[in-house]
Amino acid sequence: MQHIAQNGFRPQDIGVVPGAAGGPKGLILGPLDRFIFGDWLASTNHEVHLVGASIGAWRMATACLKNPVAGFEQLEHDYIRQHYAVKPGEKFPSADTVSEDFSRNLTSFYAGKVADVLNHPRYKLHIITSRGRNILRREGKVATPLGYLGAFLSNGIHRKVMGAWLERVVFSSQKAALPFDARDYRTRQLDLTETNFNPALQASCSIPFVLRSVRDIPGAPNGAYWDGGITDYHLHLNYPAASTGLAKNLVLYPHFQKSVVPGWLDKGLKWRHAATPFLSNMVLLAPNPDWVKTLPNAKLPDRKDFAHYGVDLQARIKAWSQAASQAGQLADEFEAWLEKPDVALVKAL
Repeated sequence: MQHIAQNGFRPQDIGVVPGAAGGPKGLILGPLDRFIFGDWLASTNHEVHLVGASIGAWRMATACLKNPVAGFEQLEHDYIRQHYAVKPGEKFPSADTVSEDFSRNLTSFYAGKVADVLNHPRYKLHIITSRGRNILRREGKVATPLGYLGAFLSNGIHRKVMGAWLERVVFSSQKAALPFDARDYRTRQLDLTETNFNPALQASCSIPFVLRSVRDIPGAPNGAYWDGGITDYHLHLNYPAASTGLAKNLVLYPHFQKSVVPGWLDKGLKWRHAATPFLSNMVLLAPNPDWVKTLPNAKLPDRKDFAHYGVDLQARIKAWSQAASQAGQLADEFEAWLEKPDVALVKAL
């Protein structure tokens, strides 16, 4: 807040952009992404670290394309229209079906563009995944539910204790140092390469029991890799203590809500939703809850919509498309604020 009061809010001040897990909720960030990466940040030549989990990893990888605006438009189009066949006698598509379809979609989306993503002249990409440990090292009908029960109970005691079941594994491009201090949780950093880009990105998006884990990613320790949101749901990371010197920069966080929840299993633990010193150099952009009520069904798009709309694909497409379209207001208002930053409109986290 002091920085904004003294200097305004400039693109060259940004050192990190996080992208949260959250599935369809991320659709309302499309217009902001197109403005930030297609216009505002594109006007500078300094290094920026992009950190993402799940759909946030997909968004941050898309920001590294040569034409990020077209990439974000395609991501929005493809995500809204995703549809998975349900076999006779089943209420929901199988995890195998979803994983296979998602793998094909990712491969098609980044076909011929992976090198561009990994070698972006300014952006360093960090994809967060969750690697199973002990009983969760291999996916199984009995072992996986038991393992996640253990993780749930351990997390309730202390977030670090969950590290006995799941570790944070970050795949980073260009051998970039992490833009946060990782001593808050069991962490491993690996190189992100053309060989493991698709598996790592799919793993970061692999929601347990909805998709299969991604096994034995090239260049990574053997085991099952799941959604990065399990360990880092909203990327509540220690940015000010980064060893890279990024502490002097700001973290710009386009987000779909005002709270930054540490892990997926913390969603029900409201006392872990408060701000901490980890976020002291963060500027978070979030929609007003009253505006959210103007969206279809008076809420953000979410995974429950798959069950709500069932086989009525066109109704879901219409609702999600309308929400994404209305979200243009978020980008318009941020752009207008940037022209004359008013500190009075900036609130403490």
